Amino acid sequence: MRLHRPVSNYLERRLETTLYGELGSEDLFLAPPGEPALVPADGLTAEIYSLPLTVFIGGIAAVILELAEPRVRHGVWDHSIFPTDPLLRLRRTGLAAMITFYGARSVAKDMIAGINQRHTQVAGITSGGEAYRADDPELLKWVQATAAFGFTKAYARYVRPLGLEGWEQAMTEAVPVAKAYGVDEPPRSRPDIERLFGRMVHRLEPSETLSTFLNIMRKTPALPPPGLLFQPLFVRAAVDLLPMPIRRRLDLIDSGLTNPQRVLVRALARGSQRVSLRNHPANLQRQRLGFDANNKKAR
Repeated sequence: MRLHRPVSNYLERRLETTLYGELGSEDLFLAPPGEPALVPADGLTAEIYSLPLTVFIGGIAAVILELAEPRVRHGVWDHSIFPTDPLLRLRRTGLAAMITFYGARSVAKDMIAGINQRHTQVAGITSGGEAYRADDPELLKWVQATAAFGFTKAYARYVRPLGLEGWEQAMTEAVPVAKAYGVDEPPRSRPDIERLFGRMVHRLEPSETLSTFLNIMRKTPALPPPGLLFQPLFVRAAVDLLPMPIRRRLDLIDSGLTNPQRVLVRALARGSQRVSLRNHPANLQRQRLGFDANNKKAR
């Protein structure tokens, strides 16, 4: 059962402002006609990224993990507009993610090439005296793995469970994306991610930057009403996704969800599946590929 069209119309207008705004247009996903994306349009990965609520929650979880690594934290915080204009930074990141997974392959590769080029210019020294470069293969792998974990875990926790086979499918489908971003050996399963987390946990640390980010995400109006009212809850939902050893390491043990809150977030996430957004990149991609309303190739 879908929500009434007036509700969807309102949310489509908000999506137009939030995702596109002055950053681009729907045309980013409509051309070239017939050209596939980096991931299959009918795959699990495309389904995972099609739900704005779990993408929002999973994205916060991913950034927490990124900022927990000192070299990534300095690369992100010291070389971006996040501290001064977090909402614009979030919008840019959201649009880039949507182009990556739903844009035509050539469009996505051109955008990713530009991002990779900018990464070559990001370098410095952490407050602990450690040198870093944004194009360091180890850091690229950490950023890619934490993003894959955040989005997939949010979907699996709050929409429907994914067994090991589901995780492997999602990870495998995203391999071309990871390789385009310069990750030679991306994780291909949940055990791969767990092993990486086990190797990296000793490097992770709490910081004032991480606390600032969490406060920004609780207070910055990143969601349309009434979702804005739940934004602090969704930040807790993101923390709740993190493995317990990492939550301990980051002093976030008490920042997750209670059982009733977990039930509420799950109900909201599953309910969001009833929203049909005609201008969501997933639907625009179907138009580009010539699918009809029943998700079948038009003749």
